[in-house]
Amino acid sequence: MPLIGLDVGTTGCKSTLFDQDGRMLSSAYREYPLENPQPGYYELNPIRVWNEVQSVIEETMADYPGIQVQALCISSLGETFVPVDRSGNALSSGVLYTDPRGKDQAARLEQLFGKQRIMELAGVPLHPMFSLPKMMWIKENQPEVYARTWKFMLFGDYIAYLLTGISTCNHSLASRTMAFNVSRLEWESSLIDGAGIDRSQFPDLIRPGEVIGQVRMEAAQRLGLHKNTLVVAGGHDQACAALGAGIMRDHQAIDGIGTVECITPAYSSPVLNDRMLAYQFNCAPHVIEGMYLTYAFNFTGGSLLKWYRDHWGQAAEIESRKSNMNVYDYLSSTAPAAPTDLLVIPHFAGSGTPFMNPEDRGMIYGLTLDTDAGQLYRSLLEGVTYEMRNNLECLSAAGIPIDMLRAVGGGSKSDLWLQIKADIMNRPIERLNMNEAGTVGAIMLAGKAAGVYRSFEEAADVLVKPDRTFYPDQTNVDIYCERYEKYKKLLTSLAALR
Repeated sequence: MPLIGLDVGTTGCKSTLFDQDGRMLSSAYREYPLENPQPGYYELNPIRVWNEVQSVIEETMADYPGIQVQALCISSLGETFVPVDRSGNALSSGVLYTDPRGKDQAARLEQLFGKQRIMELAGVPLHPMFSLPKMMWIKENQPEVYARTWKFMLFGDYIAYLLTGISTCNHSLASRTMAFNVSRLEWESSLIDGAGIDRSQFPDLIRPGEVIGQVRMEAAQRLGLHKNTLVVAGGHDQACAALGAGIMRDHQAIDGIGTVECITPAYSSPVLNDRMLAYQFNCAPHVIEGMYLTYAFNFTGGSLLKWYRDHWGQAAEIESRKSNMNVYDYLSSTAPAAPTDLLVIPHFAGSGTPFMNPEDRGMIYGLTLDTDAGQLYRSLLEGVTYEMRNNLECLSAAGIPIDMLRAVGGGSKSDLWLQIKADIMNRPIERLNMNEAGTVGAIMLAGKAAGVYRSFEEAADVLVKPDRTFYPDQTNVDIYCERYEKYKKLLTSLAALR
């Protein structure tokens, strides 16, 4: 019984076809550009995204004509939504979470409710990145769009609507709107009314893993799918990735090492205390019923290494081609085996949790005339990991301790980085045998809904395969503990310069 996992991201989409035994049959990926209607504004064109989604599904199915896909499920970026009219037409592009629009509206919501109350209700720290302030902005600045809006649909739910003709919003994506009650798992009328948005413009809610409907005949014929293919409610990409990594119990977490690094722990009841708010952590429903998640992240994970490669790695690019090596593998081979004396504050794109300050800036401390390229490269890996250790300590202080970390994403391919992580975080790091955990999570949701798997545990036995575990080296642990204390002092000193 073949299954499709569809991942709709900020800059591209991917479709993957699996059989029920966990073998990947085919896969396709397409990129799409962001739009910049004016300086500082960032949008995603829903028509372009839908066209590319159709292309990747068609490409995925092309090698298996006539195969009957049992179910399809979507993992999606969060926060960004599409205003849709009653005929199903997108009325404007989606305003991305990185776009500043909604800042003034978020400030008004703070005056009306206060940060503490919004955290208690919605499970997220007040921020203009979320959907609700941006809906307010549209109402006030694009009244003609607002007046014609039948439903505000987050991107994953928008794609599901185009496939089925049924408008829903899954709990996982709803939690990224700042209009969803995370404890009662329903739209929060007080926040919606306070924002001045019409409650009817929010789609009906659905639990992740529930069947939305079947693919419409027209879409099925165009995409090479069967008319009985089920479309299953998915979730936010980070939540789907957690499921795809087998994160299903308390004290477990996935470490997604991509452009942004995000540690996502699971726990069994909502955590909405003062420390969660102080550390800017969210509390969101997992795609597994009865479980919850928090996203602890740093904006510069792999992007910091790309910055180094693009600006300072020309020689490494040349040498890696001579050696027929990936440039990052070559850079790792030039790094020293021992910890460096350098301290890198990785806030090159502002800070993520627990600070969430877009004005924060990065720093490389401890440079001397003896510092070489290999030391500098290793120090970048160390700096990102110090930052994530700080997040682990904040999570523990908020009541979310983590005993086990599973690493996925492009950065997890680096043995050097995972060993540095094990040493700095002083805990084992388990690497899984896949990079696309979000797609695997969508496959698990689709498979369970279609009856291919009786439980997520059974699906994980088929789909989630550990590759290698990296254990702390005690000599390095002792060195890093001392230097991490200096890292925290440096953070404190920099805070005084804000």
